[in-house]
Amino acid sequence: MTTAPHPLLATAHSLADGLLAPHAARVDQGGVPASHLDAIRRSGLLGVSAPKEYGGAAAPDAVAREVQEILAGACCSTWFVQTQHHSPVRLLTQSGLPVRERLLGPLATGELLAGIAYAHVRAFPRVPVRATAERGGWRFDGRVPWYTGWGLNDVMLLAGVSEADEVVFAFTEAREQPGLRASEPMRLAALTAARTVSLSLDGLWLPEDSVVLRTPQEKFALVDGPRATNASPAVFGVAYAALRVLEDAGERETAAALHGPLDEVRGQVYDLAEHPVPYERVPERLALKTRSYDLMRAATTAAVVAGGGRAMDLGGTAQRLFREGMFLLVQGQTGEVRRAHLGALAEI
Repeated sequence: MTTAPHPLLATAHSLADGLLAPHAARVDQGGVPASHLDAIRRSGLLGVSAPKEYGGAAAPDAVAREVQEILAGACCSTWFVQTQHHSPVRLLTQSGLPVRERLLGPLATGELLAGIAYAHVRAFPRVPVRATAERGGWRFDGRVPWYTGWGLNDVMLLAGVSEADEVVFAFTEAREQPGLRASEPMRLAALTAARTVSLSLDGLWLPEDSVVLRTPQEKFALVDGPRATNASPAVFGVAYAALRVLEDAGERETAAALHGPLDEVRGQVYDLAEHPVPYERVPERLALKTRSYDLMRAATTAAVVAGGGRAMDLGGTAQRLFREGMFLLVQGQTGEVRRAHLGALAEI
């Protein structure tokens, strides 16, 4: 790990080693418990990037990335639930609307845990969720295909697109209410434990003071699109966890052969993440992302191979990391990322 020491890194390691990793197999099969998230709430990690005046740590982005890497390597399901929280915090930090004063403090301190329901906006010009100005607020209609943390989150950040192609982001309670109904939790090949549902919206009305941002779709895409071209810290967390499994199995030579390239790519990815213009050097970002995928896939595959038949036991670490790696291949995927990844695979 290359980031300068920060108190929250020690906190993340303590949670990862003392709570998350020892129970990861049970969580994978049974679901993320509220007690895991309560521990994260108390730890201060939910406010890693939030302003100090609202109870956050205002830590550098490099620290926030490493915290996410540590948590993902310990228990990817728990990581995935809590990682949703940080986008609403960032958006509130940048907002000048009244909802900032109401929610930023509780979110920064962990009093409230937030989820996100806006990935569908990236499907534009298809509009899965329509936002319509109505009665001094906004009405939302349509379907949110994926919402993670149902039953665990307190609030959600919901987005829809207006008739004028404006993206409207607003907060609401993460519970069934008039106009909002959740499906049964989805059974997935990996991270079923994160309690992902789809949401049906039929006239969900939210007041104007719940809105945190209204922005033209084109402007949103300009800012949002490049984010997906960066490799997720979770990819490195899972890859390093797989290398530890290899080492524990006595396959130190294989682990060392993969460790060096993984360290190198991680450093390049994180250096590029600090670039001040997020929509520049996109081809390089995509190439590094696909290389990160390659190394994660190699590490998790090696962990399974080293375990032999024992690796097929659902209580085993190797197969869980392999499945979590599969999930990370498509998490936050956009059309641009998919094309770049498939293009790289076609050259193998």
